Amino acid sequence: MKVWIDGKVVEGAEAKIPVNDHGLLYGDGLFEGIRVYGGRVFRLDLHLSRLAAGARALGIALPGGVGALRAIVLETARAFGASEAYVRLLVTRGEGPLGVDPTTCPSPRILCIVDAIRLYPAEQLARGLDLVTVSLRRPPADVLDPRVKSLNYLNSVLAKLEAKRRGADEALILNLEGRVAEASVANVFVVRDGRLATPPPADGALEGITRRSVLELAARLGFPAEERSLGRADLFAADEAFLTGTGARIVAIRSLDQAELASKPPGPVTRSIDAAFSELVKEPAMGTAL
Repeated sequence: MKVWIDGKVVEGAEAKIPVNDHGLLYGDGLFEGIRVYGGRVFRLDLHLSRLAAGARALGIALPGGVGALRAIVLETARAFGASEAYVRLLVTRGEGPLGVDPTTCPSPRILCIVDAIRLYPAEQLARGLDLVTVSLRRPPADVLDPRVKSLNYLNSVLAKLEAKRRGADEALILNLEGRVAEASVANVFVVRDGRLATPPPADGALEGITRRSVLELAARLGFPAEERSLGRADLFAADEAFLTGTGARIVAIRSLDQAELASKPPGPVTRSIDAAFSELVKEPAMGTAL
């Protein structure tokens, strides 16, 4: 693991932040998860644009702006030295006295972590994931806007914990109206009669970069795709369903609440999208070279 912190890249064990950093104390900050494929940082501009928008929403001024963040990501990824890697770019409110008042933190802190990542074993990916509908609900945008990837991920952590305790691989999280929001840290897609659908941000879904890529690939491949509200019944009625995320990439869903989907995963549409995504990450226009 390599970490950029306080102006230099160090080994992971050497990276330390003060205990009065408001990111640690209050989850006051935001982050991006980014992938490196074939020596290129995948869709870096989109990630940085989303981070910048989130920072404006939180009232955090990015030290050095987007240009500085780009340089930090590339420097850290180069220091890690692998052609395939996972990048975690974080911006915290910075150090301040105890108390939630954000105006007491004069200088935001940037950290960039680069390491390998593997969320699911190969055999689990091959058979598909088993999901359960968890009791926790995704908070609405006027409580915690899902379009901001804040450091406050306790809702997702507890949803994942409940799913694991109930013997499942992953959580399906609904919003307060009972519509599908997303999985604990991934977007949800359903496929029925060759048509793709995924929940809109208004229902609690993050505007994921992999999600966006899948919608673009569906258009290339001739699969109709749309954002629309989904319920649990849409997953039970689906021919196929899958999750998307920077860490997970594209992962088929096998069952929801112990009811198996119609097609044995991964289904033909999921396989087509996954194959196309594997080619997409190789396109020079999709990545920033290290």
